[in-house]
Amino acid sequence: MSATKKEIISQLQKELLLLQGFKPAINAAVHAGLEPVEAAFPNAVFPTAAVHEFLSDAAEQAAATTGFIAGLLAPLMQQGRVCVWISAARTLFPPALAMFGVTPDQIIFVDLQRERDVLWAMEEALKCEGLAAVVGEMRDISFTASRRLQLAVEQSRVTGFILRHQPRDLNANACVARWRITPLPSGPINNIPVIGFPRWHIALIKVRNGKPGEWQLEWAQGRFNMITENIALQPQADIRKIG
Repeated sequence: MSATKKEIISQLQKELLLLQGFKPAINAAVHAGLEPVEAAFPNAVFPTAAVHEFLSDAAEQAAATTGFIAGLLAPLMQQGRVCVWISAARTLFPPALAMFGVTPDQIIFVDLQRERDVLWAMEEALKCEGLAAVVGEMRDISFTASRRLQLAVEQSRVTGFILRHQPRDLNANACVARWRITPLPSGPINNIPVIGFPRWHIALIKVRNGKPGEWQLEWAQGRFNMITENIALQPQADIRKIG
């Protein structure tokens, strides 16, 4: 293939990514230790200014998902930036966020009576350019609704996270990625069998223009760390509830 053809294909790929919401990041967040996971995304960069979808079926998965998202929020919320957390049935324990480098006073909690109002509130919040991120807890979301959220973040450059606990319909939607987070048994500290740092099995189920994959991570010393040993997946073991 000639250099000219390669250049044309490369340029077309860049233009296609732009049309699909993968715009070059400005002051991109740096998720230390998450590089192997980020390599699964286009340009090997964790997509900000996009909407990510997280699935959970059991309470321990929901708790693990909340912890993992807190780790993702930390670099997004540097320099005192603010996040909005919207839910109709919040179980999050705010002080626990400090473990992941997020202070509770940086989060505006919006507790609503009806889940259907969560979607409306999330869309409005995602239009606010001054926010670092918006987290919305909802059971289901249609393709049309997810597309509205994606259009909002493409304008505001805010990052959105949808937490779907026990979803009824795993329909296709406009979210840039679909994740499933499962807790793993924590390891000993200094060979002492105590409750250690949070560990997760990370499954990137779907990713637009990327490569799905699975990884095992630990949160320690204020960063993500890849786990080198292979840990058997035990969803019921060492349930770590952040809320």
